[in-house]
Amino acid sequence: MRKVGSVTAVLLIVGLIWYLFIKPYDYTIRFEAKTFPGAINQTLKLWDQTLDTVEKIKEENSLFQLTQKVKFGDSLQSYNWKIKPLTDSTSKVQVNIRDLKHSLMNKIKVPFSDTNFEKRSRKTVLDFMENLNDHVQKFKVTIEGEAEIPSKYVAYIPIKVTQFQKAGGMMKNATYIEQTLLNNEVQLDGPPMIEITKWNTSVDSLEYNFCYPIIRSDRLPMNTDIEYKRIFAKKALKAVYNGNYITSDRAWYKLIDYAKSNNYAVEAKPIEVFFNNPNTGGDEISWKAEVYLPIKEDNK
Repeated sequence: MRKVGSVTAVLLIVGLIWYLFIKPYDYTIRFEAKTFPGAINQTLKLWDQTLDTVEKIKEENSLFQLTQKVKFGDSLQSYNWKIKPLTDSTSKVQVNIRDLKHSLMNKIKVPFSDTNFEKRSRKTVLDFMENLNDHVQKFKVTIEGEAEIPSKYVAYIPIKVTQFQKAGGMMKNATYIEQTLLNNEVQLDGPPMIEITKWNTSVDSLEYNFCYPIIRSDRLPMNTDIEYKRIFAKKALKAVYNGNYITSDRAWYKLIDYAKSNNYAVEAKPIEVFFNNPNTGGDEISWKAEVYLPIKEDNK
C-alpha cells in the first residue's frame, strides 16, 4: 500500500508540474465547422486582419495549423488553430490558447472558476465562428470530377498579387485589355479566364495570367502590355464555383482535397473561367466559374 501511495504521489506531482510549467497552452476550445479546411484557413487569415495582432497570422508547416498573437489590453495571447477534415464538407477545429504574460496564474484559476481569460477566449473564438458561418453561406463549390481544360488561344497580361488581391488584379486590367482588343477588332472566343503560374500557399502569393480567349488573326495589337499564347487541352479535375469571384480560390482547396482523397497527382496551378460580369451586379451566389486543377501526366 505504501508503494502504491508513493507511486500515486509521484504521478500527481509530475502531472502538476507538467500542467503548471510544461503544458504549452492554458485553455482549449473545440468546435465543428460545416466547411473544408481551405475555407477555414482563408477565413482565419482575413479575420486576423480585424484584430489587434502583434504579427501576421502564420501557418505552421501546413494550412491545417496556424498561429496568431492577439493583444487584449495588457494581455498578449497566443492562439494555435488546428484544423482536421472530417468529411468533404465538415471539419473539426481545435484552438489552444495561452496568455503569454499570465499563463501560470491562468492555469491555477481555470479549474476552479470561469475566469475573464476564459470568457474573452470564448468570445473571440465565437466571433470567428460567426464570420466563418457567414462566409460559408455566400459560396458553393461542386466537384464534377475528371474533365479537360479547353484549348484556347488567349491575349493575356501577367499579374503578381497576393491571393486576396486576385480579383482586384483582374478588375484593374480588364478594361485595358477589352478596349485594346475592341479597338483592333479582335474577335473574342469565350469568357475571360485566369491561368495560375505560381501559387505559394504559405504566404498566399500568386502569379497568374489574366486571359481573354480570342480568334488568332493579323489584327492582334503589338507593342502593348498584352501578350499572346495558346493554352493547350489537358486532363484536369473540375469544379463549379458559385459566389463572389474574390473567393473563388475556395474551389482550389476543395479540388486539392478531392485529389488527395481519390489518389490523383495534380499540379497546384488552377485555371478559372468566369461566366459572369461582376459589374452587372446581381445575386453573387448565382455567379459561376469553372475551375480546373491540372492532373499530372504521370498521375497513373
